[in-house]
Amino acid sequence: MTLKVYADRMSQPSRAIIIFCKVNGIDFEEVRIDLVKRQHRSPEFIEINPMGQVPAIVDGRYKLFESHAILSYLSCAFPGVPDHWYPADLFTRAKIQSILDWHHSNLRRGTATFVLNRALGPALGLPLNPQAANEAEKILRASLSKIESLWLKGNAKFLLGNFRPSIADLSLVCEIMQLEVVDEKDRDRILGPHPKILQWIDNVKSATSPHFEEVHGILYKVKARLLGRLTSAKPNDTSLSMKPNPKL
Repeated sequence: MTLKVYADRMSQPSRAIIIFCKVNGIDFEEVRIDLVKRQHRSPEFIEINPMGQVPAIVDGRYKLFESHAILSYLSCAFPGVPDHWYPADLFTRAKIQSILDWHHSNLRRGTATFVLNRALGPALGLPLNPQAANEAEKILRASLSKIESLWLKGNAKFLLGNFRPSIADLSLVCEIMQLEVVDEKDRDRILGPHPKILQWIDNVKSATSPHFEEVHGILYKVKARLLGRLTSAKPNDTSLSMKPNPKL
């Protein structure tokens, strides 16, 4: 049976799963779960993932959620996936796993909260919260500094000094790419001081081309819509009078 990937491409971890499958030639069916329409809360999807979050997969009778677990499973379950994604070497694999564990409470926490309160909130029916965005930016900046100082030392192309990407590289870079939907000045202010991060992002893009840009295309479309709405909004209007857009 064909692997089914339940995802919304506006979701950072959803994009990571889709890109991974495409890059590694894994035959799969992408089932869109529209977060704006709250399809992730439908009874049908809750049967697949009781947590009501994307991504999730169904492989025959096997159901699995949580993107890092899915990436680990796909790396091991499908023949032909190169070892560099999730190496068989126990020590290297444990290092990759430690980065993935760190990701959720640091980089994810900072990036997702910042983007939600700086740009995406109104599209989901939520007001922008400048104070929350400022606090999240501190976490995001600290996370980027940690990545550079701990895992991108010297002239490393990928995390841990590896010459080819792992599932940690893909997961973390997809997270950072969410900054594409915020104002260019915000993005440049945050990423500008981190040339190693910018080069690393380019390295991951190149290693997963052309699928990386294709899957991230939705971010550029959403950014254009958000900027149009921000331009027409009244100054200091944090609600933007925006209703959820089913096309986002």
